[in-house]
Amino acid sequence: MKIDLTDTTASKINKALVQGRRAIGTPAVGMVLTLVIVTDEENAYDALKAASDASREHPSRTLVVIKRVSRSPRDRTQSRLDAEVRVGADAGTGETVVLRLYGEVVDHAQSVVLPLLLPDAPVVVWWPVNAPLDPAKDPLGALAQRRVTDTYASEQPVRDLATRSGTYTPGDTDLSWTRITPWRSMLAAALDQVACEVSAVEVEGEEFNPSCELLAMWLADRLDVPVKRSLSSGPGLTAVRMDTTCGPIHLDRADGTLATLSIEGQPDRAVALKRRDTAELIAEELRRLDPDDTYASALRYGVDRLKASGPVPKSDGRARLALPAPVEAAAKAPAAQATAQAPVRQEPPAPEPARKAEVK
Repeated sequence: MKIDLTDTTASKINKALVQGRRAIGTPAVGMVLTLVIVTDEENAYDALKAASDASREHPSRTLVVIKRVSRSPRDRTQSRLDAEVRVGADAGTGETVVLRLYGEVVDHAQSVVLPLLLPDAPVVVWWPVNAPLDPAKDPLGALAQRRVTDTYASEQPVRDLATRSGTYTPGDTDLSWTRITPWRSMLAAALDQVACEVSAVEVEGEEFNPSCELLAMWLADRLDVPVKRSLSSGPGLTAVRMDTTCGPIHLDRADGTLATLSIEGQPDRAVALKRRDTAELIAEELRRLDPDDTYASALRYGVDRLKASGPVPKSDGRARLALPAPVEAAAKAPAAQATAQAPVRQEPPAPEPARKAEVK
């Protein structure tokens, strides 16, 4: 059932929701959360379809906020709110309200969304595109317990990833992190099968792919070893290679669907590592509403590495992202030795030229 409202208010939208539930014979509200999707008109359909599929696992009230910026200066001063209310089969297992904001109300979207939130239910805000660099300080993000972004949709994903590491607030997460959940599970299971120490890791994948960067940062953070980033033609992540005291461990996925796990002394095994669609990623994020400490640790670890890294030419012709020298040295040497050598590395070489100038 669909109800279209033109030049409406939040109060009229709430009345339309009650009217729609009564019309389909389900007056009770059985939803567990409110999902707010902030997007543009171009990406609204795909985001709404993904949220509708995810609602089968998480019945929710979905509020789609579309900010329509008018090119005419006259229209920018005329505030208007149009809404499309969907209940029943048209809204999956929950309720959907598509909000189109015009004029000055675009800058006050939180005042429109706040009266439509489910009472005593958690709030999740998702930006499929054009996410703010500091989601917690966004007016809509301030209403939520969880804030979901997607760095993969950014024009400069690695730069945005580095920026968000400095603005991280508990409750922030990114779909680029969710995409590597099967990889993290498989690598952790592979290391559980051997009693070895990892000495070095190589992560291979597409250039400017934030999921590859996050996986490399997670491995470096958890294993405390040097991690190299190799470039490939994709799709997405293609391989992770770990050097251990018991032999190499490789997880290769060339086609984006099926991967091969190779462990020294064991037969190769084929494992399913297909690239998941957005509905599966959103459904996974909605399963937990507490802060993701593992994501926070990996994100913060990569601040210096992302800023200091750059493509380093190798003899095989591929570009690699090198770790900063202090991080790589600390991973290879004991902590005490790294601490003892720190003053030597930081000593400025400038005093000698200065003394020569004084002599002259």
